[in-house]
Amino acid sequence: MSADQWWFCLKHMAVEPDEGCPNKDRMGPYATREEAAAALQTAAARNKSWQAADKEWDGD
Repeated sequence: MSADQWWFCLKHMAVEPDEGCPNKDRMGPYATREEAAAALQTAAARNKSWQAADKEWDGD
């Protein structure tokens, strides 16, 4: 199956093509199925980076 965009469904904890659950239940879009599968890890890494930047900005 091929799709232009891939999503990670938070309701089903699964990768979906464009035709899937409503966007309110999904993360994305991602260019590849592999990027969508790593959505939670990507979000966690970004959150950690942003938290560190906030601490640096605030002088903590």
